[in-house]
Amino acid sequence: YLLDGLVPGRDYTSEESKERAVELLGQVGIPDPEDRVDEYPGQFSGGMLQRAMIAQALAGEPDVLIADEPTTALDVTIQAQILNLLKEIQAERGMSIVLITHDLGVIAEMCDRVCVMYAGEVVERGTLDSVFEDTVHPYTQGLLGS
Repeated sequence: YLLDGLVPGRDYTSEESKERAVELLGQVGIPDPEDRVDEYPGQFSGGMLQRAMIAQALAGEPDVLIADEPTTALDVTIQAQILNLLKEIQAERGMSIVLITHDLGVIAEMCDRVCVMYAGEVVERGTLDSVFEDTVHPYTQGLLGS
């Protein structure tokens, strides 16, 4: 069940776990969270699964959310919804988000600071504008030119 992974590592009763899971699913925009909490992940669409994973990450009340390719394999409409959700969560909770992505459009929309890695090494870092406008490394130039 979806509930099984939503509130790990807490000393909740099963009723408290379910209440917390419903709360988290509601916070990330899952419709009818009271009904959906008892469903299997396979019953969720890709966008809803992404929301459920974000809910799971929020269960621990982190100061930093690491989002690794959060919009991969989602259609454009759902991608926009997930990015808006991440922005809302960031604003409401005052948390930082470390966003790992190859999608330059996502970077342009979401990031204040950018770090470009090539072959496991940081080759460029700075503000969004400095990296996008004053690139130095050929790999970054290639990314921006594609």
